[in-house]
Amino acid sequence: MKPSKQSQPPGETPEPDFEQELEEVERSLLSLKERYDQVQHDRQQQAQWQQHRDQLKHNKSQTPQFKAELRQIQQQLEMLELNLESQLFSWRSLKKPFWQVVRFGGMGVIIGWILKSYAG
Repeated sequence: MKPSKQSQPPGETPEPDFEQELEEVERSLLSLKERYDQVQHDRQQQAQWQQHRDQLKHNKSQTPQFKAELRQIQQQLEMLELNLESQLFSWRSLKKPFWQVVRFGGMGVIIGWILKSYAG
């Protein structure tokens, strides 16, 4: 059965943390959507630069301008690769697993020392 709404004073929410959690989820979703759009745009740009680079490589003339343009394209491609990789792993996403490793790894070392002292 659902609890009666009459037992709560008017204007109070049953769970004030729920609204905060919902806002955080909405912000995370918005951030994820923005990141997805950025990744799609960067991939499209990367494909264009790669195609342009391949066209230039098929060109047989090796002028200084050609080499400079090829270097610039390579730099653009490297920058795009960094952008695509940049937020795959963030401290925020790795914080919880990191501290679990530290905690349980530390506990394992301590238990190992205790067992070694009793066995030795």
